[in-house]
Amino acid sequence: MSKYFQPERRPAVVTGASSGIGAATALVLASAGYPVALGARRTDKCDEVATAIREAGGEAVVHALDITDAGSVQEFVKAVSADLGDIEVLVNNAGAVGPGIVHEVDSERFARELDLNVVGAHRMVQAIVPGMVERRRGDVVFVSSDVAVRARPFMSSYAAGKWGLEGMAHAMQMELEGTGVRASIVRPGGTWSEMGADWDPEKGADVLNHWVHFGFARHPHFLKPQAIGEAISTIVSAPRGVHLNLVEVTPEAPVEDR
Repeated sequence: MSKYFQPERRPAVVTGASSGIGAATALVLASAGYPVALGARRTDKCDEVATAIREAGGEAVVHALDITDAGSVQEFVKAVSADLGDIEVLVNNAGAVGPGIVHEVDSERFARELDLNVVGAHRMVQAIVPGMVERRRGDVVFVSSDVAVRARPFMSSYAAGKWGLEGMAHAMQMELEGTGVRASIVRPGGTWSEMGADWDPEKGADVLNHWVHFGFARHPHFLKPQAIGEAISTIVSAPRGVHLNLVEVTPEAPVEDR
């Protein structure tokens, strides 16, 4: 068997698949022929996405997943493996952000957010990557954010979490070198999603105004979540021997009238 062997059937796991980038990624991967496992706490929303995938001729399963709970992660991986077979692709997308000034946010809340955005991704890695290493192939994609290189204020732990997530991913890239397993980062810019939809409207407006003040809103365009899904599909579909380490996806500015 070639050291660059790639099976035709490549089951993919997407965390945080109930909405936004996760749901869009599941739809894009399924349309590209990947059997997809959708994981999130809101399984009713995942079921809607899975139904759309099946109606379009794709293959999808849904299982409850709370990445802050090691037991939930283990049960999820066991169920997905039973349904679809060996997991070939892991998209670590689940995460959350809440408004807050760092020195005012309760430390317990700060720790909970880091647990979700960083340790949760590690729980998925620990449960899935050893099998990939044993098979000498696989793709792990970490959905980061442009805040990892351009921190934005008033987002509590979010910038710290994404910096930490990318640090873990970069370390894994070195640790996995020569194993056949590729760890990649996709770094979205401003993207329309449900993230922030549960914020108090007044607080949200205040945060956005401050972002403008610090130069983080040069133009009004935002990405559609599908754009990130397509970038992820490109990463995991790259032929063996090719590693797309980091892909930044940012919204194009509106074309100016002459």
